[in-house]
Amino acid sequence: MKFTQAILPFIFTAAAVATPTPTLDKRATTICGQWDSVVTGSYTVYQDLWNEAEATSGSQCSTITSLSGSTLVWSTSWTWAGGSNQVKSFANAVVSSTTKLQFSAITSIPTTWKWSYTGSDIVADVAYDIFTSSSATGSNEYEIMIWLAALGGAGPISSTGSSIATVTIDGVSFNLFEGYNGSTHVYSFVAASEATNFSGDLLNFFNYLETSQSYSSSQYLLNIGAGSEPFTGTSAVFTTSAYSAVIN
Repeated sequence: MKFTQAILPFIFTAAAVATPTPTLDKRATTICGQWDSVVTGSYTVYQDLWNEAEATSGSQCSTITSLSGSTLVWSTSWTWAGGSNQVKSFANAVVSSTTKLQFSAITSIPTTWKWSYTGSDIVADVAYDIFTSSSATGSNEYEIMIWLAALGGAGPISSTGSSIATVTIDGVSFNLFEGYNGSTHVYSFVAASEATNFSGDLLNFFNYLETSQSYSSSQYLLNIGAGSEPFTGTSAVFTTSAYSAVIN
């Protein structure tokens, strides 16, 4: 993840790498540990409670329900209080190809994501989180986020506090923000309104960046995450009823 900023300043986020646990069987699997994860098919679902210490109270559990073909069903439930300008976790499903590919060699990244949120006083985002590098084994150089929702005032990294462009991709209007998380160059596409049933090709976002923002197709795709970053809220349940992402 990265440092994320809300309408209230200085909301922070970050990603951590956990060691995957065994592949999901036919029964639903629930995980509640800080670094717990479950592998199912091409996906790894992470709890990633990387910043839970900033909460005065709270907890999170994630449930992986099923996988049919490339379509994953999962959810996460949480309550967090305190540290209102701090992200507490990033429950997310990560997909990556065995061989890291340059974008010039990728023909498409079709994706669908149908999701819903319930709970009280939710401050959170719902987003794809994609990292790239100039080397297949290199560290993150770019982070591209695609926010399908910014709930309760959450907002992206921005050097200026304002969007640098507005673009429609796959039928959704996005405001584009740009900034840095340390040395990582961050672009965030933030949907103008909640996109709770998104279907498109993630490659279209990179094609736009290459054409309009000097992003290079020689970059390697490292991984694609998709999930929710919670700040605060009560009895929140984030449900993904259908998610898929395939790197072609």
